[in-house]
Amino acid sequence: MSRTVRIGVDVGGTFTDLLLHDPRRGLIWPGKLPTTPHAPNEAITAGIARLLEETSTAPGDVAGIVHGTTLVTNTLLERTGAVVGLLTTSGFSDSLEMGRETRFDTTDLLARPAQPLVPRHLRRGVPGRIAADGSELQPLEKRAVLAAVRDLVDQGVEALAVALMHSYRDAGHEHRVRDLVARAHPGLPVTLSSAVAPVIGEYERAGTACLNAYVQPLMSRYLDDLRDDLTAMGIDAPLRIMLSGGGVTTLEDAKRFPVRLLESGPAAGAIAAAAVARTLGEQDVVSFDMGGTTAKIAVVQGGRPRLTHDFEAGRVDKFKPGSGLPVRLTVVDMIEIGSGGGSIAAPDALGLLKVGPRSAGSVPGPVAYGRGGERPTVTDADLLLGCLDAENFLGGEMRLRTREAHKALTREVAGPLGLDTADAAAGIVEVVTESMAAAARMHLSEQGKDPADFALLAFGGAGPAHAYGLAKSLKMPRVIVPMRAGVMSACGLLAAAPTVDEVRSLPSPLADVDWDQVAALYDEMTSRATETLQPGDPQLVRVRRSADMRYLGQGFEIEVSVPEQDLGPTGLGRIRTAFDSTYRAVFGRSLDGAVEVVNWRLSMQLPGHELSAEGGHARRGEASRGVRSVYFPGHGLLEATVWNRYELTPGTELAGPAIFEERESSCSFGPDCRIRVTDDLTLVVEVDRA
Repeated sequence: MSRTVRIGVDVGGTFTDLLLHDPRRGLIWPGKLPTTPHAPNEAITAGIARLLEETSTAPGDVAGIVHGTTLVTNTLLERTGAVVGLLTTSGFSDSLEMGRETRFDTTDLLARPAQPLVPRHLRRGVPGRIAADGSELQPLEKRAVLAAVRDLVDQGVEALAVALMHSYRDAGHEHRVRDLVARAHPGLPVTLSSAVAPVIGEYERAGTACLNAYVQPLMSRYLDDLRDDLTAMGIDAPLRIMLSGGGVTTLEDAKRFPVRLLESGPAAGAIAAAAVARTLGEQDVVSFDMGGTTAKIAVVQGGRPRLTHDFEAGRVDKFKPGSGLPVRLTVVDMIEIGSGGGSIAAPDALGLLKVGPRSAGSVPGPVAYGRGGERPTVTDADLLLGCLDAENFLGGEMRLRTREAHKALTREVAGPLGLDTADAAAGIVEVVTESMAAAARMHLSEQGKDPADFALLAFGGAGPAHAYGLAKSLKMPRVIVPMRAGVMSACGLLAAAPTVDEVRSLPSPLADVDWDQVAALYDEMTSRATETLQPGDPQLVRVRRSADMRYLGQGFEIEVSVPEQDLGPTGLGRIRTAFDSTYRAVFGRSLDGAVEVVNWRLSMQLPGHELSAEGGHARRGEASRGVRSVYFPGHGLLEATVWNRYELTPGTELAGPAIFEERESSCSFGPDCRIRVTDDLTLVVEVDRA
């Protein structure tokens, strides 16, 4: 019998979420347990072992595991990566320091940019030069390369980044450096900028190579150890990794290019939101993923999350563009806010209530968890306001400590501010809600969109509990809360399609494009993508081609879809028309000037997976659990009916105030809401905007 079981594992800052799917049995089984920051593998293996036991699944029945992780991001933020050396063209070793020569905050005289990952004393310039047209101006000097690398190794370098001028046009010099280093220092990991980011932009390309080298040794060890742990459990299935752009890739490709995993975990949530939106026939939704540490907001239109190819990692000030390290990779376009269930609340120096971005994480966690936390958090406020059931949190596995949460909130917030404890808890919820609403407004307005035109699709451990307040603040007409919302990112891991994104730079006015060169680039990208994906049936492969284009003289580009067939002089008019149409959609108008192509892109994708479960959920008891007092933004404390989501009947229509509980999350809706239960127990909530 063929193996059918697949498992998704998403490691977050507070909880590790898991989901087991067996289509043969029509089974979808979630799991959630606290993350083990000191050794993420421990929570992963413990969670998988528990899923297998609870579903009576043998390790040998597992056909595949898909993993999303924040380890790359955490390594960068904590600056715990490898000691990296950088090899550049002579005269360009200070590019990382110079950056774009701009200040991210012109009003702050003390503002400092993010420090380069490679300090100046570990950068070396070597003779040899490729011109902008790809020709060789000066041969690469072998002796200089070997001497520079030997010196860096003597200084303790653990990984090497190579970023030579114009290697995106001709990577010959970088390839020669790689071969020389492989012979002289066979154990030294080498990242070539022409391999990880073969695009124009010396600073960004070098920075991407440095970041890849910085995290590569750690990620290689982590992924190898995880693979060994799974093998020891008797699981010999392929281990695939979620990419920042929402696709999944092989273990070996992830080890080679770990920089592409920067937004691995958050991307999974947006992919899951897109899948739910398609199932419900919703065209425009805002994906709202609130976990224990952060909240992530992304736009999904036409059943797909919006992607971007520029990203900024490791910001000095998380909310200020320009304060981080720019990298070139494909990521789901989202905004991340330091607002999660574990976000700490406290008065600031001016006596104003602040919530986040500091988080209690999984260790020690919120006060109510009883794991040593002493500072009140959003979760503690939710508990005191009736949004959480102390006896049934995580299905009753983790009993929340209401008395301790009340004491901490009184001591740290209510007392200093002269407030009643209940009012202080409500204030925490209102502050965190407005913080998220402000971020959502900014994110959507930057795309020329109005939140009122979208439905809010909420998930994550804390997202559903705050969805009603956020929707009210943004004047959104509808809230959608999928079943298993607390582990939706793990659902996204299993639904995601294996994908390879490739890009090559060939700057040229559109009228003067060398189409033979473009064809050669696409042949190279197609070969590389096919080698990684290894599709069994070529008919299942979906290919999308696009180009980064701009009006001649502009300093930024927009991505434009280009035809797969007729990509040549005869298709020139269609490409120009597509550019003008895309430009108008973004900026509201188009111009008459000449157009330039900067980058050519290819995305190759295999089909994703549908998560199917048996219909007709069997009811085992009463859906209603009685009533309790719950705080609703704009209404205060009201008596709300408590519903067990697992016992709801598809097609049921209910009115608020109501609270819905499941093992991994809960959600509450005020008296101005009408709730409909779909066939798969998704809650579709109409919110009165009057």
